[in-house]
Amino acid sequence: SQSSQQLKFTTSDSCDRIKDEFQFLQAQYHSLKLECDKLASEKSEMQRHYIMYYEMSYGLNIEMHKQAEIVKRLNGICAQVLPYLSQEHQQQVLGAIERAKQVTPPEMNSIIRQQLQAHQLSQLQGLALPMTPLPLGLTPPSLPAVTTSSGLFSLSSILASQAQLAKEEKAAREGGDNHRDEEAEKSD
Repeated sequence: SQSSQQLKFTTSDSCDRIKDEFQFLQAQYHSLKLECDKLASEKSEMQRHYIMYYEMSYGLNIEMHKQAEIVKRLNGICAQVLPYLSQEHQQQVLGAIERAKQVTPPEMNSIIRQQLQAHQLSQLQGLALPMTPLPLGLTPPSLPAVTTSSGLFSLSSILASQAQLAKEEKAAREGGDNHRDEEAEKSD
């Protein structure tokens, strides 16, 4: 009877130990599962950020190539027009071209910072303030809102819209100058 008592005690003890180990393993499994779920959500978040940065990088790369092509074409136009200018104007234009080629990174950062501040100010006021004065009859373009997913991409579109606005204003001024020159020639 004593051996059966000891066997029962041992069997009951073993069952309790197995139950405790099972609960311990179950708690560990639950903890590891929570950590795995957390890592999976972090992985998907990182993939989302990667895609966002890839899209921004791609957009900036396209914008950089576009700007390089614009610079190449404008340089060609300057080279074609330069011989028709007087010697004094040629020297002025060549000097201006050389100064334009000497843009430093701190200057670029300053320009971008100023444009971002103006954009943020315009968002606060609810108005889109242009960087250059508008000719009569033109309305300011509305600037897109900067979000984290489109921050740099919209910055390039802001810069492009400002450049387009400056070109339109310059063309309007040159058109007015040409019109005045034609009137002066007719009156002679």
